[in-house]
Amino acid sequence: MGARYLVSACLAGEKCRYDGSSCAHQRVVELVLRGEAIPFCPEVAGGLGIPRERCEICLSADLLIRSDLLIRVITQSGRDVTYHFLKGAEETLRRVHDNKIECAIMKSLSPSCGFGRIYDGSFSGRLVNGKGVAAALLYAHGVKILSEKEADVLPL
Repeated sequence: MGARYLVSACLAGEKCRYDGSSCAHQRVVELVLRGEAIPFCPEVAGGLGIPRERCEICLSADLLIRSDLLIRVITQSGRDVTYHFLKGAEETLRRVHDNKIECAIMKSLSPSCGFGRIYDGSFSGRLVNGKGVAAALLYAHGVKILSEKEADVLPL
């Protein structure tokens, strides 16, 4: 049986977060070890290094399904990294399709993987309703998105 989930690589214990750390989530790690999940980092797949500057979405990625020109992802110093986020989202979708995966477990609040709530683009810690770039693209293509908190209730 193949993998059933695509998971944010940082949740699987990979040190790929912007600051070079991971945020391993025990249930997600178990799914990967059992071969039920494939870890993937959209930001690294999009060409961003580790570590990298903190990034936030300036406009809602929900608009991505209409036009990628309506979003902008910037670093804390103001560098536009939208291209890398869009490329990473496309690579994430390709990985999901190649593996016939219908559900993703993604890191909450991330500008790539967040689903439901993300940072507002001001780098002030304020949250707004929205989706990260990769999560928005997967969702627009019918992939179910779960946060790491929701992974705790998945059957073993």
